[in-house]
Amino acid sequence: MSRASRLGTHRIGGLLCLVALVVAALVTLPAAPARAAGAKRTAKAAHTQFHRVSPPRLAVSAASLVDASTGQVLWSVNGDARRAIASTTKLMTALIVLQHVHHLGTMFRQNDWVPAAADSQIGLRPGERMSVHDLLLAMMLPSADDAAEDLAYNVGHHSVARFVGMMNAQARALHLTRTHYSTPVGLDTPGNYSSASDLDRLAAYDRAHSPFFRRLVDLPAVTLHTGRYSRYVVNRNDLVARYGWINGVKTGHTNDAGYVLVASATRWGMTLVGSVLGTSSEAARDENAMALLHYGFSAFHLDRAIRPRQVLARPPEQYSSRHAVVVAEHPLSFVVAKTTRVRIAVRAPKEVSGPLPRHAVVGEATVYSGRRVAGRVPLILARAVPAVSPVAKAAQILIRPSTLLLLMFAIGALVAGHTARRRRQTRPRRAAAEPGDS
Repeated sequence: MSRASRLGTHRIGGLLCLVALVVAALVTLPAAPARAAGAKRTAKAAHTQFHRVSPPRLAVSAASLVDASTGQVLWSVNGDARRAIASTTKLMTALIVLQHVHHLGTMFRQNDWVPAAADSQIGLRPGERMSVHDLLLAMMLPSADDAAEDLAYNVGHHSVARFVGMMNAQARALHLTRTHYSTPVGLDTPGNYSSASDLDRLAAYDRAHSPFFRRLVDLPAVTLHTGRYSRYVVNRNDLVARYGWINGVKTGHTNDAGYVLVASATRWGMTLVGSVLGTSSEAARDENAMALLHYGFSAFHLDRAIRPRQVLARPPEQYSSRHAVVVAEHPLSFVVAKTTRVRIAVRAPKEVSGPLPRHAVVGEATVYSGRRVAGRVPLILARAVPAVSPVAKAAQILIRPSTLLLLMFAIGALVAGHTARRRRQTRPRRAAAEPGDS
């Protein structure tokens, strides 16, 4: 072999060895983060240190505080105890009316019921006609007993007893296990009772299922235009006029119940409903309700743990250079104490293989509130993962570092063998000895 041929062969062999070393180094490097993500990983939400807020000391016989959107009970004292509830009974009366009367302009005729002088009333006379719209306003704002009687009599098909039966059936349907009604008005009557927690859940349900109900309980005052004459009525829940963030719901007072208030308020995207029962005066009622709501907004916050279509994983697609996008199927929010740590554990595949349709479920995210599981959300594909063609699959196999390494070593071995054969073929033979040589 000539000197130039030997140099060329040595250069090729050296280059192949260099390539093999580079590929071997690549094989030993750690995988990229997107590909190294395991089937289960934990993402910790940002957590700010908050000071613990002490629960309020309330002068009540019972109290409860719930988150309106989830029904979470945030705090209570005697929350499940049965108590006389006075005119907060009308929360159920309003619900039954709104379920059965679909046109608020419907006119009802007052029956021959005559309230006692001590009853709260707007002075309806037997036979007087008033719209359901105005009767509801009169019942919920100034807590008019004659308006409640009118509504119950007409919705109950001229039977107040039938209407009360409808109230109790709805209480059972809503799982208000500490609630029973014997009147649509709320006077001290045997068998008419509820609990602070049941009142909160009922008020939250009313608010969630009727935009009209939400608007009417947030009115400081209103004029009723139907009836024998116009009437100007004022909301007994004066907190809605004094504080813009308080938006309901219902007051009550009887000798057995004391002063009662179911109050709702919205701040920072969170609506709370709190009930105080058995307070000694209107001022004490308002003071205790405000202390309860202030505690709720100071100690708790709405944690949007998982947002709509939040991307929680990007596993690689098998035999492809692309990555799948894995998102939450739905958002998850809940009210939690500000001192509680919230974290998310994501279970997603290391790799996905097509074909998979869009929105296919491929994993799950578990949200922890402290040590408690607050909820689980399925993980779905944001876009379809197509099937891989045999050619693409073969190409991906060929360009894998391990495959390239094997190819480099195979080529190196072939070149080395070829070089060795060429050397043996071109090695010079010794000349034959001439006769006579000594």
